[in-house]
Parts: sequence; C-alpha cells; structure tokens
Amino acid sequence: MPARTVLQQADISRAMTRIAHEILESNRGPDDLVILGIPTRGVTLAGRLGSLLADFSGAPIAVGSLDVTMFRDDLRRNPTRAPSPTRVPPGGIDGRTVVLVDDVLYSGRTIRAALDALGAIGRPAVVRLAALVDRGHRELPIRPDFVGKNLPSAQNERINVHLVENDGDEYVAIEEAPARGAGE
Repeated sequence: MPARTVLQQADISRAMTRIAHEILESNRGPDDLVILGIPTRGVTLAGRLGSLLADFSGAPIAVGSLDVTMFRDDLRRNPTRAPSPTRVPPGGIDGRTVVLVDDVLYSGRTIRAALDALGAIGRPAVVRLAALVDRGHRELPIRPDFVGKNLPSAQNERINVHLVENDGDEYVAIEEAPARGAGE
C-alpha cells in the first residue's frame, strides 16, 4: 500500500497554532512555562511552539530538549540510537509547568521514559503532553493534553512525520509498515 498523505504543511501549521493557543489558555498565560521537545522531531516542534507562544503572549518562552534514550524500557530489544543532548533552559524545571512535545504518540512508552528523564533533572509543578499526531494503540495509561490530529491507524501501519527543518519537506503520511525482520 503506497503512503497516504493525511496532513499537508498548512494543516501542520494550523494544528501547531491551535496547540499553542490551548497551552496558553490551559496555563492562564506564559508564566513559568517550559517547552521540552523529545528528539528528533519533537525538538523541532517544541521550537516552533516556543516561537508561537512567544508571538501570541509577547513574553519569551523557555524551550529545550529532553533525551529519553537511556530511560527507555526497550533498549535490549531495539538498537539504540545515539543519545541526543538534553538541554534544560536557564531557570530549570523545578516548580514550573513543563510541556513535553513529541511528533507521534503511539504506545506511550516514549512518554513514560520522558517522565523518568524529567524526574532525573528536577521536579516540575505540572507536566503536560503535546503531540502533533495521536495514533492510538496505547500500552500505558498516558493521554496527551494537546493534540494536533487524532489519526486512528492499524498496528501494521506507520505514521511518518516530515518537517522542513529535518527532512526538507513537510507532511504527515500513513503507510504500511515493513514486515518484522524485513530490512533489519
């Protein structure tokens, strides 16, 4: 089955704008907000969100990244990718509202690892989750607070997010995942 594009660049921009407004409304403004992206595309989306939030609120927004590689529970099963740096903004996360940002929410395991990684660097007052795409199939009781698009999908499908900064083009597509063992 060929890839099916489900979001274009304009759709992604609208979703990010809506998420930014929802974050500001939920937080009652920009005070004490920290936006942390989960590598790789979550970091890009966090940067975009930080810019939108700053534009809408007129206040600077702390943006950073949170590598979860060493906190994952599947390191033995999956080949490890090289860890990315964790960049905590000045002022840290203690007592602040942290919004974790990821491109696709699937099983919830990456977010569980992110919560463990957060605990290793500080104690936020509140942790929220923003995902560009929620595809369902949760294995853990984790739910996003802010979602760009709910895309129910079959487990044999893959959601591919392409962002200009990472990939040179911008869209979200659903395609059939390769069979296990193929190409590994």
